[in-house]
Amino acid sequence: MQPEATLNQLKNALEHGQLPSSYGVYFKNTLVALCHALEDHVLQTCSVIPQEKPLLLVTFQQGKWYLQEADRYYDIAQCSSEVAIAAVADSGFATHKTGQLDNVSLVHLNLDDSLVEEWNLIIFAPNYAAMVLCHELSPDEYRADGYPQVDTERKFYGLWTFDRTLVQTAAHILTERYRPYNPSLADRLLEKQQQISEITNTTPVDLTGVVSRIVTYLQTSQQQLITINRQKRELVELEGQALKLNRNLAANKLQAFLRMAQKIDERDHDNPIASLQVSALAEVLGQILDLPTLKLRRLRLAGLLYRIGLAEAPIEVFTHRASQLDEASAAFWRDRSVFGAQLLATMPELEPIQKIVLQHLEYWDGSGKPNGLKGEEISLEARILGLAAYFQEQTQPKGDRAAMSLTEALEKCQEYSGIRFDPALVESLSTVIRLVELGLMKLPDRPSQSPTVWLEETMMNKT
Repeated sequence: MQPEATLNQLKNALEHGQLPSSYGVYFKNTLVALCHALEDHVLQTCSVIPQEKPLLLVTFQQGKWYLQEADRYYDIAQCSSEVAIAAVADSGFATHKTGQLDNVSLVHLNLDDSLVEEWNLIIFAPNYAAMVLCHELSPDEYRADGYPQVDTERKFYGLWTFDRTLVQTAAHILTERYRPYNPSLADRLLEKQQQISEITNTTPVDLTGVVSRIVTYLQTSQQQLITINRQKRELVELEGQALKLNRNLAANKLQAFLRMAQKIDERDHDNPIASLQVSALAEVLGQILDLPTLKLRRLRLAGLLYRIGLAEAPIEVFTHRASQLDEASAAFWRDRSVFGAQLLATMPELEPIQKIVLQHLEYWDGSGKPNGLKGEEISLEARILGLAAYFQEQTQPKGDRAAMSLTEALEKCQEYSGIRFDPALVESLSTVIRLVELGLMKLPDRPSQSPTVWLEETMMNKT
């Protein structure tokens, strides 16, 4: 990413150079989904009061503009005070009706300007602010896997946020990048930003709805990516490297592991579908973080198998809290990730799953088991699984401890943020639980692609 990139300039402008937790590498289809979620918010909260209409700064990549998006921005412009769109000269804006609107300004980018590699949407209004900033990986950065043959697999450094200070800072940076093309436009945009920032007599917008749409879009875009790539490179990799593990869940040994995990859950009368719920929650968190499809599949399976180390554990492990266990039972509980990894090691194809299960009890501060790994030394999937497993356990009764509400369980996780759990993951979990409690999404009790046999037998046992 070039030094002049908007993302780089934003990072350098921050006091400690710390971008928000949403910063990472995203697939193209995810960024489309994020932008559409924010654009939908503009359309659905369209105000007739001029002072409440937002300012939009938009940058489109070279050759990545589509007619339906141009039509979409015609409607968005009706709900905006001003829209500045940067794209190459032959993008089609100049002749499209959107480009003819009085409140739409066009910036025709030079081909040698690194802005043509960016894809930005900044929304700045008196009562809210939001943005998506991203920059495509360079050919050198793609080199390890090769440039993707499927458009939806193209990758971008990116972030999304509602932080007003970050949005305003990014808006200033992007405006200055427009200045060489049109100094008077840059002056007008800066003046507009100043006017908006000085408006104080507006009611803040509740962004819960747009966050809900973002979560939904992220989940949907991930499923679309799975579908699109099913017969393409990622499935070939899955078949070649994992010996068709994820397509052939009927493999005898894997089915044996899954049945074993199910039997373990059935022994836990207070928490009989723990593995299904943990797998489902871990999947949701993985989708929010835009994990690649292969990693999502591994995370789902690790969630189903994370308790397999308790196969021979005394029943007291399930009926008593850890502080109430005798020495022998406590050893089973303390070393369950090691026992589980040892079992999974008998199936070489499960090596990635084994690693996730082994590390899921490692702690962010390095005080966990078994190897005292710290921070990002712990794989992201293991960090997700550890948080999901702990949260789910708190929502169920155990021994003389009553089940906690979702809010209480979240608060317990927040107490361990930066100690036991990755703070960014706790923040993501907070977003999910907030949406669930507001009724804007439902917390799933099983992953999207659970093993058929498991589900059939679970349903049979309930009848």
